[in-house]
Amino acid sequence: MTETTAAAATTRPAGAEDVPTRVLALGMVHHDGTLLAGELYPVAEACGQSGDQVRSCLRRLVSEGLFTRTGEGRDAVYAATDEGVRALSSTLERTRLAYHQDASGRGWDGRWHLVAFAIPESRRGARDAFRDRLRELGGAAVQPGLYVSPHRWEHDVVAAAEELAVRSHVSTATSDTLDVCGTTDPRAIAADLWPIDEVAQRYRAFCDAYRTIPETLEQMRRDRRRLSEAEFLPGSLIIGIKFAECFNADPLLPPELLPRPWPGREARDLLARSRRISVLLREQHDKPKLFAPIDDVIDTI
Repeated sequence: MTETTAAAATTRPAGAEDVPTRVLALGMVHHDGTLLAGELYPVAEACGQSGDQVRSCLRRLVSEGLFTRTGEGRDAVYAATDEGVRALSSTLERTRLAYHQDASGRGWDGRWHLVAFAIPESRRGARDAFRDRLRELGGAAVQPGLYVSPHRWEHDVVAAAEELAVRSHVSTATSDTLDVCGTTDPRAIAADLWPIDEVAQRYRAFCDAYRTIPETLEQMRRDRRRLSEAEFLPGSLIIGIKFAECFNADPLLPPELLPRPWPGREARDLLARSRRISVLLREQHDKPKLFAPIDDVIDTI
């Protein structure tokens, strides 16, 4: 890969077809859950997004109940609702969990955490929403109405059940052993219940596409070259989106249940190194606002 392609992974101009405006908007949300239109529009423009695309995205975020708006146009301030905070917090917590497991090389207490539910047909909408929430939390179906996770997810499960008013139909349990259709080996169970091979293939494809980026950026640093915001922002967004395509499909199983070496760890390390070096190469010396909360999570690991 050439140096120019390199600036890269992080630098090639992004067309509208490359950059989901929603990812861009959510990546600009502050720690307190606020999104400032005056900050979003210039970054969107640098990423090749039109004002109409941004306005349409912001309207959707409000109509979906994720944000409320005060003010108009570029002076508008968007505040995350409870549902919006939950969605944003979920991304940060998943990021924290993933990098913590990578750093420690472990993450399992050896216990399976089970959730059983029997929500009546008259509450089908709530039942479907609860099932979706269990999947979002990384759970897998053992059989209809019975889900399992290797993580301590009881707090989040109960919160979801209470939010959907189905708590009286949900039970939880933990077990040191689990027998799934005659399979008791933990790694074999994990391979049967979760799409580990598919997730691994996605991560390998990401690594193949971006593996040379850190070294190319390091060469730019040695040559004392700098990245303008017009280079840094679109590239950062693109590599973030490509990583998210892998990460969002990852149930984040603990290392004890995964094949080794696990390509997800390499992909996260690749993303973090590319991000850190590209930030150092920026012409702007302030901390970039795009993906700032995620930067903070990674920096604490």
